[in-house]
Amino acid sequence: MPQEAGRLVRRYYVYAGIYTLAASVIWGINTLFLLDAGLSITEVFIANAAFSVGTMLFEIPTGVVADTIGRRVSFLLSLIVLAITTLLYVWLATVGGGIVAFSAVSVLMGLGFTFYSGAMEAWLVDGARGLGYHGEFDRIFSRGQIVSGAAMLSGTVGGGLLGQVDLAIPFVVRAGLLVVLLAMAWRGMHDIGFEPRRVRLAEVPGEALRIGRTGVRFGWGHRSLRLLMVGAAVQGGFFMWAWYAWQPYFLELLENDAVWVAGVVAAILAISMMVGNALVEVVTRWCGRRSTLMLWSGGVFSLAMIGVGGVNVFVVALALLALAGVAMGVQMPVRQAFFHQVVPSEQRATVISFDSMVAGVGGVAGQPGLGVLAERRGYSAGYVIGGAVTLVALPLIALVRRNNDPEDSFAGSHPPGESACAAEGLPPLASVQGAASAASTT
Repeated sequence: MPQEAGRLVRRYYVYAGIYTLAASVIWGINTLFLLDAGLSITEVFIANAAFSVGTMLFEIPTGVVADTIGRRVSFLLSLIVLAITTLLYVWLATVGGGIVAFSAVSVLMGLGFTFYSGAMEAWLVDGARGLGYHGEFDRIFSRGQIVSGAAMLSGTVGGGLLGQVDLAIPFVVRAGLLVVLLAMAWRGMHDIGFEPRRVRLAEVPGEALRIGRTGVRFGWGHRSLRLLMVGAAVQGGFFMWAWYAWQPYFLELLENDAVWVAGVVAAILAISMMVGNALVEVVTRWCGRRSTLMLWSGGVFSLAMIGVGGVNVFVVALALLALAGVAMGVQMPVRQAFFHQVVPSEQRATVISFDSMVAGVGGVAGQPGLGVLAERRGYSAGYVIGGAVTLVALPLIALVRRNNDPEDSFAGSHPPGESACAAEGLPPLASVQGAASAASTT
């Protein structure tokens, strides 16, 4: 990897790590915070679903911002909006704000995350390409997620400990970290490999509509991307609920109300996802197709989540949750790389944002429904039923595999349609190992 490209990749790791650290400080205690603020279980998941509504409403507009004004501006706006809405959460809890107020702020918080979702990945890929890197991004994304996983580990444990003192403290810490990152990105982040377009104010609506239509048409019009988007909506709709449901559920299994336990469980989940991220570098040496990894990891994720609800022993449920985390850790960077191999630079942020929007549709449908189910029949029923529904994603991924897209193959593997994995015959490894060696210089 060229030296300048390596510097940009490392800067991406730093920004993504701090961003995840800030976000994850509240992840282990968010549900407990909302319950303590006076919301019911169902209302908690309605508020979380409102966040998904925000991502649905704003993903395309914010993706257009990144594809016109620039990735840097979009990222900075994300930090500003998230810092403000995080502090608004604390204020609402102080004044006794109800479900309507929390939902409104959650929608705006969704706006903050949509400014980030497509922009940061697009900034990385365009910048690295512009600085002379022509390799693949599976390993870069997997390493980036290992960094984010380490940040998540620190954030969730720290948030759990701080929440033991006062559930509002992690939210204040999150806002502070976002301000620090804002100062760093203001000075150190620049658009490379992408030329922001100067658009007059009167031209903004038309330009946004044109790019939005092109991006959506390109993303949804590509059969494999469309199938992956629908599959992600099914998986994401459940995972968004499951991510917040385990906090009260695992305390219920443990028969303990210690807040710090939630932080520890979140940390174990973070470690498991890091293990999955690390496995990507290993399994891509003997498995030649991205769809194969997505199929296996998707199946393990679904079965493990069903198991989380099917057992009533804390340790066993925790082990199954960790197994699901490993599966997600494998799937996410491989899926990311597939998208970026397919999507051209001009539509990159918009298509990635559209993908997040489709996943948000699943969150809007899944979280309230599973929240009502959990309130009536218990969290375990939500995990069993929700986990079973995610099995629907597997035949969709299988169809992607049948499409034999060139982007489905890793560098150095056989062309699509030939033997790809160890069970089918080992592919040549020379160019894969060369890519790994080049990536290791980052």
